[in-house]
Amino acid sequence: MTYSHSLRGHTYQFADLIDVMAKATPARSGDELAGCAAQSDAERAAAAWVLADLPLTVFLEDMLVPYESDEVTRLIIDTHDREAFAPISHLTVGGLRDWLLEQVVAPGGTQRLQAVSPGLTPEMVAAVSKLMRNQDLIAVARRMEVTAGFRTTIGLPGRLATRLQPNHPTDDPRGIAAGLLDGLLLGCGDAVVGINPATDSPQATSTLLELLDDVRQRFEIPMQSCVLSHVTTTIGLVEAGAPVDLVFQSIAGTEGANRGFGVDLAVLNEGNEAGRSLHRGTVGDNVMYLETGQGSALSAGAHLGTGGRPVDQQTLEARAYAVARSLEPLLVNTVVGFIGPEYLFDGKQIIRAGLEDHFCGKLLGLPMGVDVCYTNHAEADQNDMDTLLSLLGMAGVGFVITVPGADDIMLGYQSLSFHDVLYLRDVLGLRAAPEFEAWMQTIGMADAGGHVVPLDPGTSPLRGLAAS
Repeated sequence: MTYSHSLRGHTYQFADLIDVMAKATPARSGDELAGCAAQSDAERAAAAWVLADLPLTVFLEDMLVPYESDEVTRLIIDTHDREAFAPISHLTVGGLRDWLLEQVVAPGGTQRLQAVSPGLTPEMVAAVSKLMRNQDLIAVARRMEVTAGFRTTIGLPGRLATRLQPNHPTDDPRGIAAGLLDGLLLGCGDAVVGINPATDSPQATSTLLELLDDVRQRFEIPMQSCVLSHVTTTIGLVEAGAPVDLVFQSIAGTEGANRGFGVDLAVLNEGNEAGRSLHRGTVGDNVMYLETGQGSALSAGAHLGTGGRPVDQQTLEARAYAVARSLEPLLVNTVVGFIGPEYLFDGKQIIRAGLEDHFCGKLLGLPMGVDVCYTNHAEADQNDMDTLLSLLGMAGVGFVITVPGADDIMLGYQSLSFHDVLYLRDVLGLRAAPEFEAWMQTIGMADAGGHVVPLDPGTSPLRGLAAS
């Protein structure tokens, strides 16, 4: 079906729903690279007018990625909760935007958002996000509450958790221990202590898992660890008896892109079952840690939808959240600026994408986090990251990623420092996950209000870690 809209005497034509969705998307370099972006602000506005008037039901009838050839589409359609969808089934995309914003100020709005969430498809959520200003994305995401748990609880109101990422280019235990100590002393690590290994070998992964589990037990830290090896490697380590807490995998929004990561839905479900079989959690059994990022499908050449037409990267990103939702994860985060300027050119595009991803993930019921980051060849700097971090804190983000000095020396990109989280917690009155905060208070690392108390690494209760 074709669509059109006239502005100032010019009629803009759109070939199909894929075209409308792509052209209505705020400008980003990845869609320009794919050849699906609007050619002007006027064309973008015309596409947004068309999109606003489309019934939500069109997304249950007109598949952007074919049902017959894509298992992610089949997952979205076959698991759609029509009972939860019923209260909003009469709305257009523009009407959904109005309804969402009404819930921000209405008594019981959080409960209504949570009730309708299973009835929303990723395409609906992506569509409405395209019509929203940044403040709209922030206001609605803040009102939506999503929690998950393993040894700590993620997503509680007034809380901001962190992934402590002590990567090292050679997996040197001393280097990892130094980064780990630095982060713990600054109140980070309550979402996960997660290491990107320099190699995906089972032996190296097992060694790192044992290192982290030894630290957890020696210092009685309520934390979960994860070595971000491929899910199949982790499944093998579970079978071998390694101390696996969380099962990690990068995921995407099409079957082809997931195949590029070496996974499908069956393998992901197997990983989820393997992790849960160990029963290592104390406050919950959410064991999956999933990462996404706009542009991953395009970089894999798996971004084409119905009729061989390119689907915009933000819609494909939202579809990845359907995969995540089916796995009931502990953590999901978009690595928003990691792929590079080919997909998000500058700070403005990174900030917008981070707010979109967070909004879409939370509205779809995910314990959503963001890696606030950029690469050094992007037109962005740490001031842009300060802005995005602050906005996400206002939006109620579940967790962010932190690395020593905001510079990941193994992956070669810029993220957040441990001090950045101290800033945000102080300015917005946010606190660490309750179980982790209680541990910090027990050993004198935090006061009664949850504020981190500076300690000397050599004399603190963690001095054994410093010695290693």
